Amino acid sequence: FQGTGMATQQDSTTVQSYLTSRAAMVRLDQDHGFIEHFSDPNIDAIQRLPEGATNEDAYGLYQSNVKIGYDPTEGILKMEVIAATPEASQTFSEALIDYAEEQVDQLTQRLRADQMAGAMASYEASEARRAEALAELARIQGETTTLDPLAAAAALQQRITTLEIELDAKSIELASMLDNRRPNEARVNALRAEVDRLNEQIEILRSQLTEASGDTASLSSVTARLREAEENYNFQTVLVQQALAQMESARIEANRQVRYLSLGVEPIAPDEATYPKAFENTVLAFLIFSGIYLMISLTASILREQVSS
Repeated sequence: FQGTGMATQQDSTTVQSYLTSRAAMVRLDQDHGFIEHFSDPNIDAIQRLPEGATNEDAYGLYQSNVKIGYDPTEGILKMEVIAATPEASQTFSEALIDYAEEQVDQLTQRLRADQMAGAMASYEASEARRAEALAELARIQGETTTLDPLAAAAALQQRITTLEIELDAKSIELASMLDNRRPNEARVNALRAEVDRLNEQIEILRSQLTEASGDTASLSSVTARLREAEENYNFQTVLVQQALAQMESARIEANRQVRYLSLGVEPIAPDEATYPKAFENTVLAFLIFSGIYLMISLTASILREQVSS
C-alpha cells in the first residue's frame, strides 16, 4: 500500500476484511464462476460443493481455499488461493487483487469527489459572475453614443482646466487694470468681454460633462458607472483566476490521495499441484491416529486393572 503509519494499517485491515467477506466471494462467483468451478464432478466429494449448494456452503469453502495473512510490521498482505486447476487459482487471484485495488481506491473516492465538486462549483460561479460583469459593462457602454466615454470625459476636463487657467490670467490682468487711477476703458472692456466669454465656454463644457442629452445619460454619470463596471469586471476576472488555481490545487490533492496496491509478487499458476500436501497430511494423520491409539490403550489398561481388582 502507498502510505505509511496508521493509514497503511487501516487500508490493509480494510482490504483483508473485504477479501475474506461474503461480498468478495459473491462477486468472484458472479465474475468467474467460483461455485460452478468447485461443483465440478471431477473434484472429489470431500472438496466438491454439493448440487444446489447455498452461498453459505460456498462461503465456507471460500474461507478454506482463500487464505489472507497480514504482516503489521511491514504492512504487507499475503494471499494464497487454492483451486482445482492452476489456471483457475491464478484467475481467482488476479480477480481478488483487482477487487482489493477498487476497495482501496473507494476509501478516499468520496472525499476526492467532494473536493473536486466544490472547486468546480466555485470556478463555475466565478465564471458566471464575470460574465454578468462583462454584460453590465457592455450595457453601460451602449448607453452613450461616444466611442470612448472615458477618453471623451478626460478631454473635456482637460479643456475646462485650460480655460480656467486662461480665465485666471485674464481676471488677474483685469484686476490690475482696474487698480489704475485712469484705466484704459477700451482695454478694460475687452478684458471683461474675454472673461465673460471664458466663463460662458467653461459653463458650456461643464454642462456637456454633467448634463444629460435627451435619452442619453450625462458623460460624467456614464464615465463613473463605466469605471465602476470595469473595476468590477477586472475584480471578477481575478476571482476566476483564483478559482482556477484552487481547482488545480484540488485536482493535485485528489491525485495525491489516490490509494493503490503495490504488488511484490505477481500471481503465477504452479506447474504442479501444491495441494493437498501429501507428506504433511500423512504425518498429521499419523500423529492423530497415534494419539487416538494411545488414548484407547490407556483406557483399556485402566479398565482391565479395575476389573481385575
